[in-house]
Amino acid sequence: MSSKLIYNGQQYTLDEEATLLENLEKQAVSVEFHCRDGHCGACRSQLVSGDVSYTTFPMAYLKDGEVLLCCSKSQKDITINSLS
Repeated sequence: MSSKLIYNGQQYTLDEEATLLENLEKQAVSVEFHCRDGHCGACRSQLVSGDVSYTTFPMAYLKDGEVLLCCSKSQKDITINSLS
């Protein structure tokens, strides 16, 4: 059984080897971002459920319950919402 990514209420198949941003780009979902290594924070999103691991340590400020799509991956089902 494959894992799923739910973004703003829409369900997508989750490629566990790709970042969350790359997963959304593969599905032609428009996501604001300016970097791909956790520095700017433009892709900051709300983590509703699930867990992430970071490919690089995020330098952007994150509040509790927020994740950066550009440098995070998930190995299990995950639900996230944009903050904008």
